[in-house]
Amino acid sequence: MKSYLAAAVQMNSVPDLRQNLEQAEDLIDLAVRQGAELIGLPENFSFLGDEEAKVAQADVIGPKSEQFLKTMAQRFQVTLLGGGFPVPAGDGKVYNTALLVDPSGQELARYAKVHLFDVDLPDGNIYYESQLVVPGDQQAPVYQSENLGVLGLSVCYDVRFPELYRSLTHRGANVLFVPAAFTAFTGKDHWQILLQARAIENTSYVIAPAQTGFHNSRRQSHGHALIVDPWGGILADAGEKPGVAIAAIEPSRLAQVRRQMPCLQHRFFV
Repeated sequence: MKSYLAAAVQMNSVPDLRQNLEQAEDLIDLAVRQGAELIGLPENFSFLGDEEAKVAQADVIGPKSEQFLKTMAQRFQVTLLGGGFPVPAGDGKVYNTALLVDPSGQELARYAKVHLFDVDLPDGNIYYESQLVVPGDQQAPVYQSENLGVLGLSVCYDVRFPELYRSLTHRGANVLFVPAAFTAFTGKDHWQILLQARAIENTSYVIAPAQTGFHNSRRQSHGHALIVDPWGGILADAGEKPGVAIAAIEPSRLAQVRRQMPCLQHRFFV
């Protein structure tokens, strides 16, 4: 593992595939021009709005999203994570799928989100992801990169389930991806503190791409794409507008924190 710059992209995706992919390309280009070698796009990067419309168009959105990720990774010579897009699962449902691609455009890891967001929020918004999404049946994957560390994948609501991240670190992960479209209502209270908790308890870097702003008349995301260091410090915060959060991933810092706080060696329950 070497020292390198990572980027967590922040988008305001809408119910328009072409417009979203153009926005994503511009932000990937911005991150690359600032030196990023590992870039993450948020959940629903290619389509965010009416869920029924997304599922109805999944046979188009899914393949185009996947091809976009492979093309961008190859064009910009970066390792790229697409944090969530719909892949048809049959019976009118989809998998919420994250895909990690290398600079040659080859797939490195794929993850179908396992924890589905079925919540009635006090602000009046109702989210029942399971009505249209099939949960994945495989554990979240890790990918061992020679230069970038051991990358662990997750998606959004997963961040509330610490056992998933303990499993990732048990299998060697030291850089954890949490691409999200966190709601504005929950995000203001929970987003940052949950990401810091996952970083601290696993003594790992956390890269959290995010959605921001309004996506339709009701749905609003929190923003604040973050990169968190293994001690829990906020290294970069994209704020509330589309953009990128960029920070250095330092193997020496990772080793220092794990040496000072060797809790991964002290686990009793595995």
